Amino acid sequence: MCGIVGVVSQSPVNQLIYDALLLLQHRGQDAAGIATSHANMFYMHKANGLVRDVFRTRNMRSLQGNIGIGQCRYPTAGSSSAEEAQPFYVNAPFGITLAHNGNLTNWEQLKIEMFKNDRRHINTSSDSEVLLNVLAHEIQQATSGYSLDPAALFKAVAVLHQRVRGSYAVVAQISGYGLLAFRDPYGIRPLCIGINETEKGNEYVVASESVALEGLGFRFLRDVMPGEAIFIDNDGQLYNQQCAENPTLNPCAFEFVYFARPDSVIDGASVYAARLKMGEYLAEKIKREFTAGDIDVVMPIPDSSRPAAMELAMKLNLDYREGFIKNRYIGRTFLMPGQAIRSKSVRQKLNAIGSEFKGKSVLLVDDSIVRGTTSREIVQMARDSGAKRVIFASAAPPVKFPNVYGIDMPTRNELIAYGRSNDEICREITADALVYQDIDALKRSITDTNPALRNFEASCFDGVYVTGDISRDYLDRIEFARNNPLPESEDAVRSQLNLNLAQVD
Repeated sequence: MCGIVGVVSQSPVNQLIYDALLLLQHRGQDAAGIATSHANMFYMHKANGLVRDVFRTRNMRSLQGNIGIGQCRYPTAGSSSAEEAQPFYVNAPFGITLAHNGNLTNWEQLKIEMFKNDRRHINTSSDSEVLLNVLAHEIQQATSGYSLDPAALFKAVAVLHQRVRGSYAVVAQISGYGLLAFRDPYGIRPLCIGINETEKGNEYVVASESVALEGLGFRFLRDVMPGEAIFIDNDGQLYNQQCAENPTLNPCAFEFVYFARPDSVIDGASVYAARLKMGEYLAEKIKREFTAGDIDVVMPIPDSSRPAAMELAMKLNLDYREGFIKNRYIGRTFLMPGQAIRSKSVRQKLNAIGSEFKGKSVLLVDDSIVRGTTSREIVQMARDSGAKRVIFASAAPPVKFPNVYGIDMPTRNELIAYGRSNDEICREITADALVYQDIDALKRSITDTNPALRNFEASCFDGVYVTGDISRDYLDRIEFARNNPLPESEDAVRSQLNLNLAQVD
């Protein structure tokens, strides 16, 4: 999962992009980068770390120009090396920089095609570099390498949609021409556009979440539609076109559960309102499964579950208390790459207020349970603080399947709900009782906030992969790849990829 932003302004964009990345920091803490364009030259700085740590005054001064893109990243494909921080750059045709949020499911095959047929060299194991080279090749094919106009760009994106599989929201800048943004035909990853009308002309921001637009003082214009491409030239003229044959909107349900900021609106649905609805529907289920007096107090696990927990407590007419205090200077445990690091950080991240637990039957509400490590630690913290009984509730259904569209939970064995019943999960996290949201209730929570949303990418809950290209063999291969990293040499990489593809055929 990543946060991306692209800006076309009437004044220097370096500060605007930096501020937008700060607002999108929750989407990735591994690396950050900005690329700008001025006088047909690119200026770029990127490195591992938080946005505030990557950029210094000298870096910001070097990022010249009124157009640029940025990304904050955590890796789901490739490695966490600084070389794979984004944006990526190619010098032909025209010179292009690109930042990508999502995950390509056929990047291995595309990498081989790039080498054999398109004569393009991919220097990293990042699917985003593959995506950039596909785009660059198709632009070259559409323009014959000489001139560029919006029609040629849209033709290139249309062919890209035919070649690329998976999820992708993209911002790219083309030297001397402008900013290109597009979204995959299934609309899995979010992307929206905002406008600022000035005396000098219109300014535009394209970003992963609406909160980035509003934080910069831009007016939310609309979401980028699935399969749509938007081009904003250097003069601020906007062009758009639908580039996919049969686009359908399937926003990622996990964005609403966990990833997105609550003050964002994604595809017309308020994240905050959806989380309130999750609490309301979860309360209805708890009413059916528990009797009056079973629960004394409701507590959220900060921060994502707070709206659901507040609404649940109100619907059940129970006391709501903040029993855990979060250290905001510890990274999000879900985004940490190793299980041992993730487990160790839980008690550094949360501290219990003992007086709120002592002698009480406590209902703990979390946004989801993925690996179970955090849940187990939290239940034990509640017991250590004197809780008489600990009931654990998840505002999301059981996470039973890998997500291949950009969320870091790719292997089945890492998921506590995979192959286990609810009773077995309850024992694993050592709770006295466990309640999960129903999948239909989760989808209704989002639909209630925008009835136009009918379909969702909810594969981690229901095992339905909307792109239609995910098989058990594919899941086996990504699990093997995660546990057995590819060798570093290019020849060895190609050899291993050919072996994998031969097994698929």
